[in-house]
Amino acid sequence: MVNPISNKNGVKKGLYLVPTPIGNLGDITFRSLEILKNSDYILCEDTRVSKNLFNKFEIKTKVISNHKFNEKKNLSKIINLLKEGKIISLISDAGTPTISDPGCILVNECIKNNIDIIPLPGASAVTTAISASGFSDKYLFYGFFPEKEKNLKESLKFLSEINVCLVFFISPRKINKMIPRIKEYFLGRKILICREISKYYEEYIRCSVKDLTIFEKEPKGELTIVISDKNIIKKTSKILSESDKYIINKMINKFSIREIAGLITEISKASKKEIYNYCLKLKNEK
Repeated sequence: MVNPISNKNGVKKGLYLVPTPIGNLGDITFRSLEILKNSDYILCEDTRVSKNLFNKFEIKTKVISNHKFNEKKNLSKIINLLKEGKIISLISDAGTPTISDPGCILVNECIKNNIDIIPLPGASAVTTAISASGFSDKYLFYGFFPEKEKNLKESLKFLSEINVCLVFFISPRKINKMIPRIKEYFLGRKILICREISKYYEEYIRCSVKDLTIFEKEPKGELTIVISDKNIIKKTSKILSESDKYIINKMINKFSIREIAGLITEISKASKKEIYNYCLKLKNEK
C-alpha cells in the first residue's frame, strides 16, 4: 500500500473516513477526535456546519471544502496530497461519510491509486433508527428517493416487493408528498419516523402505515424512516398433497416423526398437525 509510514503521533497515513455527530456533539468518539486533530487536512461537506464541531473540540487542522459540486474538481489535488504522504480526513455534515453524502468518487480514486482508506466506526442515523425500531434485524438502506416521477414509481414498486425492513432519508419539505405513496405501496406494514435524532427535540413516531397521517406543520430537521418487513402469514392446508405423502413415505424409516414434520413444514402448505397424523398412521401400519 502507498504511505505505510505513520506520522510523529503514530497515525497511519492515508484517507480517513471519520463519522461526525448526527445531533449531540458529545456523540463523537475519542478516536475520531484524535484523527481529526492529527490530520494534515480535513475535507468538509460544508465548512460552516463543521465549524461548530471544530470550535467545540479545538480542532485547528486545515480545512478543504469538498462537496458534490466540486468533488470532481478537487480530485486530482487531493490524490496528489495523499501520494505525498499527507493524512487526510473526510467528514460529512453529520454521520458517516459517503452514506448518501459526497465521498464515493474519492474513495474509488484512492482504491485505483493503492492509497490506504481507513474507515472509522461512529454515528449513523441508519443503524440508530434500526436499533430503535423493534423491527427485524434484516434491513435494506435505500437513502433518498429519486426526484423523477418515473424513477420514484419504479423504486417504490421494487422496494415494496422486498421482505426486509427498509430505511430511507426524507427531507422535511417532501414528507407530506411521500406519505400517500408510502400508504399506497407499504400498506400492512409498520413505520417508525425518526426526527432530529440525538438532538434536544428528537422525536420517534410509531404507527401502522394504515394510520399514518400528514404533518399539520412541516417538521424541522432531517427524517429517517424505517418501514417494517412484511407480516406474511403462511397459508396452511388440512390436506397433504400426493407429493408430500410420497416424500414422507421415503423418509418414514430413516427419520423421526419430529424430524419429518420439521422438514416437510418447510416445503409444504400442510399443517404440522396433519403431517404428524399421517406419519403416525404410517408407523401404525408398519
